[in-house]
This record gives sequence, C-alpha cells and structure tokens, in this order.
Amino acid sequence: MSKATVPASTSAAPKGVFDDVDHSEAPGHGNSPAAWTCVIVMLIGALIASIAFVIANTPVFIAGAAVMVIGLLAGWAMRKAGYGVGGSKLKNSGH
Repeated sequence: MSKATVPASTSAAPKGVFDDVDHSEAPGHGNSPAAWTCVIVMLIGALIASIAFVIANTPVFIAGAAVMVIGLLAGWAMRKAGYGVGGSKLKNSGH
C-alpha cells in the first residue's frame, strides 16, 4: 500500500456536480394537513412494526408495515384533494 499524500487542492467530488441546484426560492417545510397526516400515520405504523419486531410477531409486523403504506397513500390522496402545501383547500401557503 502506498503512503503517497494527496494535495489539499484535490477535492473528492468532481467539479460542477451541484451546478444545477437552484437556491433562489425557499423549498418549504411541508407544513400542511396532508404532510402531517402522512407523517403521523406512518409513525404509528413504525411504532406497531417496531413493537412487533421486538416480540417476534410477524403478522403484527406486516400490519405495521401496511399502516405505513396506508399513511403514505393518505398523504398522497390529501395532497391531490388540495390539502398539500399551496393546495386549493388551504387559505395560506402552508407556512
């Protein structure tokens, strides 16, 4: 194995990797009823799956994973219904 040193001017990432990123507008934080519903339901599913994993109960673990998928679908459906950030059912932009 060689013990050659690398000069400090050499960077690990190639130049121009992040040139296409636009930082001119704020990305937002997802503060909307759709996002909150999605996260809360998925956290409940993760709790169920975690407890099932510890007690080695496969059917309950699968049920917890299914609850997480349901949370994802609920958030997507609510966003499509206008409850996402900037949605038609909200009077503000979500912030």
